[in-house]
Amino acid sequence: MSSGNMEEEQQLEEPLFILENGEVYRNPTEVKMSQIVLPCHANHCAELSVGQLLKWMDSTACLSAERHAGCSCITASMDDIHFEHTIGVGQVVNIQAKLNRAFNSSMEVGILVSCEDLFSERQWKVCNAFATFVARRTDSGKVQLKQILPRTQDEQMEYSIAAERRRMRLIHADIMKDLLSNGPVSRGECQEYQNAVPAEKTRVESVELVLPPHANHQVNTFGGQIMAWMENVATIAASRLCNAHPTLRTIDMFHFRGPSQVGDRVILRAIVNNTFKNSMEVGVRAEAYRGREPLRHINSAFMTFEVLDEDKKPRTLPRIRPEPVDGMRRYREAIARKKIRLDRKYIISCKQTEVPLSVPWDPSNQVYLSYNNVSALKMLAAKNNWVLSSEENKVSLYTLEENQFLSFRVEMKVDVPAERVFILLSDLSRRQEWDSHYKQCDVINQVDEDDVIYRVVTPSVSKDSKFQDFVLLASRRQPCDKGDPYVIALRSVTLPTHTATSDCNRGEVLCAGFTIWEESKTITKISYYNQATPGVMPYISTDIAGLSSRFYSTFCACSKFLEENKDGSPAVQSAAL
Repeated sequence: MSSGNMEEEQQLEEPLFILENGEVYRNPTEVKMSQIVLPCHANHCAELSVGQLLKWMDSTACLSAERHAGCSCITASMDDIHFEHTIGVGQVVNIQAKLNRAFNSSMEVGILVSCEDLFSERQWKVCNAFATFVARRTDSGKVQLKQILPRTQDEQMEYSIAAERRRMRLIHADIMKDLLSNGPVSRGECQEYQNAVPAEKTRVESVELVLPPHANHQVNTFGGQIMAWMENVATIAASRLCNAHPTLRTIDMFHFRGPSQVGDRVILRAIVNNTFKNSMEVGVRAEAYRGREPLRHINSAFMTFEVLDEDKKPRTLPRIRPEPVDGMRRYREAIARKKIRLDRKYIISCKQTEVPLSVPWDPSNQVYLSYNNVSALKMLAAKNNWVLSSEENKVSLYTLEENQFLSFRVEMKVDVPAERVFILLSDLSRRQEWDSHYKQCDVINQVDEDDVIYRVVTPSVSKDSKFQDFVLLASRRQPCDKGDPYVIALRSVTLPTHTATSDCNRGEVLCAGFTIWEESKTITKISYYNQATPGVMPYISTDIAGLSSRFYSTFCACSKFLEENKDGSPAVQSAAL
């Protein structure tokens, strides 16, 4: 197996965390599994079978969930997985799982898989995933999970962003539906290719009898076993297309729709839905039945394979000719899923320093831009190395220098209910009433109730006396649970209808916005964040250096604005929401 560049190789073992009081801390939900890869775990290429890896990942994550819940848990879903490397016989797989957040009866568990070479002591990341588990009903009724208390910076980040990932899971089906109905995919038709392979050639159907060794400690079919069976039939389907041994690269979300038990027959069906230049998507469906019962849909997943040549480079694959009717639907859905994967990779997966400040906005990537917008602000807010720069009349200014970025946070409290603060600050068109930096603010696109795109004009800070303008996506979130903040996140986007003009210098915002915390029914703590870009720096450099009180006067004006408008009518409030 190729371990990649030396830069990729890292010591992935996390040291025990030492708290400020000297206490040695380890996450109580953390579970670790280490397995040496034996020939019985390997495929024909002497590499660890992905099906076997999925079994280990699922069992490790389940143990973490049950450690927190104190009762049996079942796998509800496993998010998209991208496999960065394969794992060879003789190498060690290290799997670490720990709870990121508990909701009512479900929880998100984060999973990190790394590979270890025992002879060189090197380790490198293989993949990471997020699995959702549901606590099973007990004799006393439905389980109400206790919340976790994140204690480290990483735990606080994952805890905060878990709510955003949960939101994405819940709307995933709607994203696909909208893309197929309104996007370019809805107009795409299959082209005839002279050497196209009929999709029927790749169809695979297999049946498995669920025996006691396939069951978990709850006598249900082990989720990892079902995933392994699904990976097996998908690999056969992919092999029939290319007449070679394929390599699995990504899996779109596994979603368990219902359980199966010992004695069930599980039917697994797979077919190649579409091929692209160097990859193919295989759809897999698992159904269960017993006796003469009707089939029960248990799980579906979509797996992307590549075929590597002797130099480990992806080969060009033949085109597929889809079956009539359902085949055309699957063909178009595969295009939509690829579009979603590319959007996610471009917007979410890249490091902040590797993407442009302003990302192009269009309806097909709006959901992921909104996710990234809110997640970036939550990650910035979770940093624990902020330094108090100045304080005046209970308005505090904090700074953070990290990764060549200078960020600042302004914090204050107001005697206004948190929900009302959220409504007032969400409407950027009213910000010019208290912020002298906002000379003009117009709504470009009311995307939905949570996302609005604005054009903001600010005064000049340079000698050329030109105004500066920004095209900003404002994404807002209400609290997911009691104790969570309201969030208003801002970042720059680009629109073909609003390009830079000669009369304004185009500025960019990487990450900015408000977190709004309810301290009591009337007292609210407001924190404003900005990860300063070159376009923003001239406005704040003198304030951070302590030479100006502009921060203080601006946020005093904000406090006055909120208090003067705290008694808005219900009609106005509902319209804003």
